[in-house]
Amino acid sequence: MANDTAYNDNLTLDEIVFENRNKEYGAYDLRKKYPRILTRAFLLGTLLFVLLVVTPFVVMKIQQMAEKNKQEVDAKLVDVLQEDKILEVPKEEEPPPPPPPPKQEEKIEVIQNVVPEPKKAPKVETPPPPITKQLETTTGLQNQEGVKAPSYTPPPPPPSTGTATSTVEVKPQVSTTQVYDKVDQSSEYPGGINAFRTKIRENFDSSAMEGGEGTVKAEISFVVERDGSITDVKATGPNRDFNDEAIRTVKSVKNKWTPAKIDGQPVRSRYRLPLTMNFE
Repeated sequence: MANDTAYNDNLTLDEIVFENRNKEYGAYDLRKKYPRILTRAFLLGTLLFVLLVVTPFVVMKIQQMAEKNKQEVDAKLVDVLQEDKILEVPKEEEPPPPPPPPKQEEKIEVIQNVVPEPKKAPKVETPPPPITKQLETTTGLQNQEGVKAPSYTPPPPPPSTGTATSTVEVKPQVSTTQVYDKVDQSSEYPGGINAFRTKIRENFDSSAMEGGEGTVKAEISFVVERDGSITDVKATGPNRDFNDEAIRTVKSVKNKWTPAKIDGQPVRSRYRLPLTMNFE
């Protein structure tokens, strides 16, 4: 009987591992072919590495072999003919644009209230009717209007000879509440009416005008009080935005006026001022 534990010395490791097993299984075949595959892969990898290392040297050698010998050319300088200079025709300068037309200064009309000097109206005396007209009367039960007798003016007293009598001038009573249109001395702004117009023009906010362009007019009226302040400011004109801004501007002027006077006494007076502005 043969010894089952004895192995043949010529057996490989794979034959020993797969003894009494199914050698048709793929693992046996792979282990058997593995050394040859490994050897082939090593050789191919080594060959590829050598090619990668040697290729740059081969390319450089080929370039050196293909490079032609440089030929030195003995060049001599020759006289260079100077070309005629091209004269550039100077361009005609365009005339400068005409200056913009000067802005016309806004013409401000100044209207002053000129109060005529009061004159006493001549006294008209009505002559009495004739006597025949006065005697024409009728009697009856009805009341009838009679003829009025002419007014009687007493003669002035005779001048006294002796002690002198002093006459006292009695000034008419001036109202402190009434607004006068006619006065003896008109109200006046410090510096004149042109200074007042300048104040209005400087403080006028043109942005309040919604798309308004051109010339806009209005008449401003206000009351100059007895202390020189301004009240009851009004504006009359076709543009409502212009009227509102004009009223606001006049009210913003803080300087006081010199009040109007009647018989030397300050009174309330109404002042009218035409205002014209040009918006571009």
